[in-house]
Amino acid sequence: MQQDKIRLVLTSSLQPGGEINAHINKHGDGVKVVALWVDDARQSYIETTNRGAKSYVEPYVLEDGEGSVVISGIHTYGETVHLFIERKDYSGSFLPGYKPYTPKFKVEPTGLKFIDHMVGNVGWNEMNKWCEFYAKVMGFAQLVSFDDKDISTDFTALMSKVMSNGNGRIKFPINEPAEGKKKSQIEEYIDFYNGAGVQHIALATDNIIETVTKLKDRGVEFLYVPESYYDTVLERVGEIDEELAPLKDLGVLIDRDDEGYLLQIFTKPVLDRPTMFFEIIQRKGAKSFGKGNFKALFEAIEREQEMRGTL
Repeated sequence: MQQDKIRLVLTSSLQPGGEINAHINKHGDGVKVVALWVDDARQSYIETTNRGAKSYVEPYVLEDGEGSVVISGIHTYGETVHLFIERKDYSGSFLPGYKPYTPKFKVEPTGLKFIDHMVGNVGWNEMNKWCEFYAKVMGFAQLVSFDDKDISTDFTALMSKVMSNGNGRIKFPINEPAEGKKKSQIEEYIDFYNGAGVQHIALATDNIIETVTKLKDRGVEFLYVPESYYDTVLERVGEIDEELAPLKDLGVLIDRDDEGYLLQIFTKPVLDRPTMFFEIIQRKGAKSFGKGNFKALFEAIEREQEMRGTL
């Protein structure tokens, strides 16, 4: 499945048993593989495994008439893995063995451009361990951190650090639970997913009003934001280019940092378990992740948890 630079590979099993069924039996649907485009998949594998990464798959080559692709892989948190994809010698549509599919039914794009960031949930006291993994093994740097004073409500709290590669195109926030009066969304995720995993995928757009309107028209459900949020939001974030009314109608959140502002909205969980969801984000200069919206977002998530009976 592809839209602009976003590629999602949906995998199922033809036979009982095997790795795919074992993963689904334990976790339900979710993100198993986070693939990274690299210049040299063999060297990426050698460097990361020499620095302590656990091997998932040694470098191998896929070929067809359009050229060749080199793939290797390592394990990260939970049963999630990173594949390194080297495609400089390939001109096909995706990977060797895949062919373009052109059905009569045409789906119009919704304006989604690329994956802005991807968030991982890990267990108690594991955030620093996995941030260190991305720093030491993969050469990432820490962009920002949030503690339970930044990310908390009356009931739940969490800690988060954001790791990024050198050019800033890959951003991996890592969350862990923090002490609260009730079960946090991170704990709920880990209970239902049976371990650490990808919590949400943030998809970028250049026009969040247009994109979210199209998504809602196609049945995508988003978290509810109370109207009172919009009574004071412009006092907090200052002047924005957009009219407030359509943002309020859609439930889009707004935040500002030193570089600019951002607009963001979160879907309800998209799977049968309350685990993974999507974020739609439009950056107007901002490099941050919506710190000013955390309280409103988590209260919205808690409303969903309460309806599920897990808060």
